[in-house]
Amino acid sequence: MSMFKVSIGVGHPDDGDLAPVHPVVDTGAAHSMLPESLMLQLRIEPEQQLGFILADGSRVRYGYGMARFSIGDYQRSCPVIFGPEGNYLLGASTLEAFNLVVDPTGEQLLPAEWLSLGWGG
Repeated sequence: MSMFKVSIGVGHPDDGDLAPVHPVVDTGAAHSMLPESLMLQLRIEPEQQLGFILADGSRVRYGYGMARFSIGDYQRSCPVIFGPEGNYLLGASTLEAFNLVVDPTGEQLLPAEWLSLGWGG
């Protein structure tokens, strides 16, 4: 799987400036993860602690909350994991909230032309 970085903004869900960040797109991650220190700097507090299983099978607990993300011309509040220093990941829930698909060959995010409604609709 191709791994690439994108330029986005992140900020407090209610107001304030957006900080520029350059996370790695990781469709295998349920949620986006940014360093806890950045989240606290942006005055974003974790709402709860959640358990996660890492790729190597180990289990960890991290803070979980909401942040305002800016990708292209759009802004949305999305879940974010308060991770260790140096961890900048753009996860599946944020990509879905922005209706984006990953083009691994072109290493870019593209608007989804068609979205799945699942069964029915």
